[in-house]
Amino acid sequence: MRSVDRSFNDLFKGFGTVPIQIVNESRKWTGTRVDFSFDAKVGIVSTPIKGFVDVTDKDVTVDADLGWLERLFPAKQTQAALEGRIKGLLA
Repeated sequence: MRSVDRSFNDLFKGFGTVPIQIVNESRKWTGTRVDFSFDAKVGIVSTPIKGFVDVTDKDVTVDADLGWLERLFPAKQTQAALEGRIKGLLA
């Protein structure tokens, strides 16, 4: 859980060559689950992002509503990017 908390910003830092700035971040841990929300800024525009990360001994589950960013990044691409980053955090 500490790894996820320390590296939270890295999970959503950007996809491919698009840098994403995280602002107005909020996190609340309840047991092994952290609920989060923040605004993702890309250039001069921003969109609210919200969701949760649930950590168990064997799994890390991320569920996030990416707002209009879902239109820019296909779901499979986003899922693969997040999975890769989480595996990197746990290595």
